Amino acid sequence: MHKNELIQLHTLLCQIKHHFEEEGDSVRFEDYDSVGVQPTHVHRSKSDHKEAIFVLGKELASTLSTDEFSNPGRVSARFEDLAGQKERVKATH
Repeated sequence: MHKNELIQLHTLLCQIKHHFEEEGDSVRFEDYDSVGVQPTHVHRSKSDHKEAIFVLGKELASTLSTDEFSNPGRVSARFEDLAGQKERVKATH
């Protein structure tokens, strides 16, 4: 994906996040907030936006999952794997 496409996806996921927050659900997106990259941060690197997408995707999917074997639970686990791969690459550089 191109950087502008990643930013569009990041924006869409943030809109879903805001929907959960506005509904009054007690959902916290602490991992995503700790990444510190927002869709409006267009100056940030493509890899920074990828990391934010993976972490936010993991948290959104885990919010929707009933257990680790449900479809959202499996999606959450996959996003967690992708986010972990990103962290391992950062550590080697």
